[in-house]
Amino acid sequence: MNYQAPLRDMRFVLHELFDVTGHCEQLGNGLDHELIDGVLEEAARYTGEVVAPLNRHSDEQGVSLVDGAVTTPQGFREAYAQFVENGWASMTGPEQYGGQGFPQLVACNFHEMLMGASLSFRIYSGLTEGAVLALYKHGSEALKDAYLEKMVSGSWTGTMCLTEPQAGTDLALLRTRAEPQADGSYAVSGSKIFISGGEHDMSENIVHLVLARLPDAPPGVKGISLLLVPKFIANPDGTPGARNALSCGAIEHKMGIKGAATCVMNFDGATGWLVGGANQGLACMFTMMNDARFQVGLQGLGIAEQAWQGSLAYARERLQSRGLAGAQQPDKAADPIIVHPDVRRMLLTQKTLVEGSRMLAAYTARQLDLEHGHPDEAARKAAGRRAALLIPIVKAFFTDMGQEVASLGVQIYGGHGYIREWGMEQLMRDSRITQLYEGTNGIQALDLIRRKLLGDGGAEIGALQDELLAACEAAGGRPALAAMAASVQTRLLEWRELSAHVLAVSARNPQEIGATSVDFLAYSAYTLLGALWLQAAARAQEALDGGSAEVAFYQAKLHSADFYLRRVLPRASMHREALLGGADCLMTLPEADFAF
Repeated sequence: MNYQAPLRDMRFVLHELFDVTGHCEQLGNGLDHELIDGVLEEAARYTGEVVAPLNRHSDEQGVSLVDGAVTTPQGFREAYAQFVENGWASMTGPEQYGGQGFPQLVACNFHEMLMGASLSFRIYSGLTEGAVLALYKHGSEALKDAYLEKMVSGSWTGTMCLTEPQAGTDLALLRTRAEPQADGSYAVSGSKIFISGGEHDMSENIVHLVLARLPDAPPGVKGISLLLVPKFIANPDGTPGARNALSCGAIEHKMGIKGAATCVMNFDGATGWLVGGANQGLACMFTMMNDARFQVGLQGLGIAEQAWQGSLAYARERLQSRGLAGAQQPDKAADPIIVHPDVRRMLLTQKTLVEGSRMLAAYTARQLDLEHGHPDEAARKAAGRRAALLIPIVKAFFTDMGQEVASLGVQIYGGHGYIREWGMEQLMRDSRITQLYEGTNGIQALDLIRRKLLGDGGAEIGALQDELLAACEAAGGRPALAAMAASVQTRLLEWRELSAHVLAVSARNPQEIGATSVDFLAYSAYTLLGALWLQAAARAQEALDGGSAEVAFYQAKLHSADFYLRRVLPRASMHREALLGGADCLMTLPEADFAF
């Protein structure tokens, strides 16, 4: 399968829905319409011509570990060298350390392209950006001066070392130790598993951010500290110095993302330095985790886009049977399968989930930008609350969506979808991990209920619902959109009722938090996409009314919005009914009776 960045749709989202030029003016970064489009075009060239051709063979070749050294698939080093040389690594980095300071609203499009072109390749650079963010926000000036410029440039990469064999989601069980040394450093000892890019041959140094416990740390998550532990300790001149006492003990043999090194990392009294205060590691790491969770959501979106592209191409070429209403291409032995209603159902489901998710990604990226760059402090705090609410939805829904879209791709390909040489089954395998790492999707749903909905009594989600209802009312005033607006309004009002219901039942019975969480997140996501599709339809209708020459593009947006609201949004009803089913049917069966 070939990957081509969906530039026209990205431009529609950026320029026509979210006014990226006005956004950049507000942030004061100097980016204009022409420059943004030029960056996207070059990003499309790089991902399509350099990165995408690596995807298939990296799955076949995988990575190797010999004497503690990991070798990445053929072509990865050269493609990464271009990534660094052309400035892609420094795209979002802080300017005082050599970064370009691009807003997330622009950068998320390039990151989606990378995910769609080759998820395995993207994994090596993805966590570096989160590590930069954590170090920039919480690190000492000495650490920032020694490490940030190299990390921002991409010549040094970064990792996030949380998970241990006995401590996955539950970091209270973490055992890695950090012993203070006379020179102010710490000796870090312990083992971490599932470390993406923990060892590889693409950068000259790897900087690990490691969660560990100090000797006098209180128990539980309140006793976790964050330490910077480099593979090579930086010399005063900024070059890699002495090799640290850490190593890759094994690489995992995985279901997918086989071109990415997923490592067991052993720290044997390795030298490290505290990032942030003692026992403040979890708060520091959340800075990195929120970025990582947004990026994982983009992984689901990127893979879904690739699967949708492959499915559409195949459906146009594959000849099977005649259309139900008669031959559509009588000059051929059979009609292409795109004429069949069920194939169209699958294709339109893919298309509307992908394009709807791209809109939600942009909306979330905009909040992330405003949280850090809006000139008004109150506006920064408001954007931070909105971003925090949306991050678990983006991470969970996009990755569930990516798996569904890839699975539909396999179905569209039929038997060929199950065969490796066609490439679709790789996307399904690669996407499966996205539902698991950076917190499983069930954990994201718990986060949405416990930290976000219960955390403020529903205030932020209520503010979002008010905002979307106002946009819905505006769209409903246009006769061509009235039916769509009424459909979305019904869901938004129902979402408000469900939010109140979840708050009430969770207060009475904490088991309801877990019983309602997954369905509430799904309902929220489908409704959010419905509201965004309504806004897309409004913009498309405006363009058509204004005499745009791109009639087919805007009519396709209207048709897609109509399909989503009539054939995909009704899924929300199922999640509502399941949510209202309560916790008792989950919790009353004695454990012993689960036996077969």
